[in-house]
Amino acid sequence: MNSIQKIFEQKDENLLSIYFTCGYPELNDTNKVIKTLEANNVDFIEVGLPYSDPLADGPTIQDSSQQALKNGINLDIVFEQLMEIKETNKTPLVLMGYLNQMLKYGEDKFCKKVVECGIDTLIIPDLPMVEFENHYQQLFDKYGLTNVFLITPHTSEERIHKIDNYTNAFIYVVASASITGAKGEISNQQIAYFERIKAMKLKSKLIIGFGISDSKTFTTACSYANGAIIGSAFIKSLKSTGVSGIGNFISGIR
Repeated sequence: MNSIQKIFEQKDENLLSIYFTCGYPELNDTNKVIKTLEANNVDFIEVGLPYSDPLADGPTIQDSSQQALKNGINLDIVFEQLMEIKETNKTPLVLMGYLNQMLKYGEDKFCKKVVECGIDTLIIPDLPMVEFENHYQQLFDKYGLTNVFLITPHTSEERIHKIDNYTNAFIYVVASASITGAKGEISNQQIAYFERIKAMKLKSKLIIGFGISDSKTFTTACSYANGAIIGSAFIKSLKSTGVSGIGNFISGIR
């Protein structure tokens, strides 16, 4: 049983996950952010690997990645930072990055480092299903890692069922067919999509992300899934109030 499955055993509704970018706002803020999120009882934390050419990230997260890269962050530093917090952190971490980062670093080396940091769950949005089936499933199994797949309003039912069969953590339900970022209230069209996915009665837990930004959108998302991920709104808060403002941000969501 991986760390995310253990969380769901304890609690399977209203889960709050926060995404943040490593090395942002300052190079050495990574562990400060994790510690503060843990102190504020976030259920699990999505650790973002800064990348110069993201596919799924909107302007806010793109800007945070660019700043983190300017700060000097790289994968070696990220892994060093995460190793420092491994023994004291009790909140599950999910590592979010892109396939090219793993390829450039070295697939086995990357997976080994992730596990050494105490992480067992990955989100790699641009990992093709066929590549997972033909190669990465075996690689991840070798290291005890599980991959989180994303679905969108355009994902076919056939593919959703296939993802459901492969899922050992949760299915990431992308709230809209777009990049990350706050988009105001959740629309009736989005609710119809959430209802459709919920009605499929999948075996996997569902976490909604993209456009979840405040208490209202979080509460709405949680009525159709087991929880939600907030990213861009948190990054904006970090930019304006720094680590010291994290507590107020989280209390404002819950």
